[in-house]
Amino acid sequence: MDDSQAFTEIYARYSESLFVRAKTILQRSGNTADIVQEAFLSLWQRRKVAQIEHLGNYLHQSVRFLVFQAIKDGKAQQKFFDRVSQASHELLFTDPLLFKELQSLIPEIMHGLPADQQRIFRMHREQQMTYQQIAEELNISIKTVEKKMSLALKSFRIKTNDLMFAMVLLYMVSEP
Repeated sequence: MDDSQAFTEIYARYSESLFVRAKTILQRSGNTADIVQEAFLSLWQRRKVAQIEHLGNYLHQSVRFLVFQAIKDGKAQQKFFDRVSQASHELLFTDPLLFKELQSLIPEIMHGLPADQQRIFRMHREQQMTYQQIAEELNISIKTVEKKMSLALKSFRIKTNDLMFAMVLLYMVSEP
């Protein structure tokens, strides 16, 4: 197994729990994805020299450190976010096949969601409704809306983000 395959497996195994850990500490999800990606970027960059006995503990501690650093700095690694954004943009425009593959996944992922998740997702993303408005319209609790959106976003993240993140990361690491 090469480094990129191992990295993809590690990402798939730990990313969700790291996201939850970061969100638990920050009490919001805005910066958590950047923090988790920064932890994985650090792991990737140090893969040939790091001697890690307990990978899960190492990654969780890394996320914890990055969260506290973000709180201290008042921002969550804006430089890293800018690099990922630029790399994503360049990758998508220089690799039209990747763009088409990611674009074709969206309807497939939507179709795979339960009907209630699809409806809530569309109300929020397409109609720009707040969770409160959705809850009132559907006569359900706001917690139910949050849970359904969380599940829908998790499906999208798992199916698109893993592919995109791994490609962006490999692209960024290969840059001079």
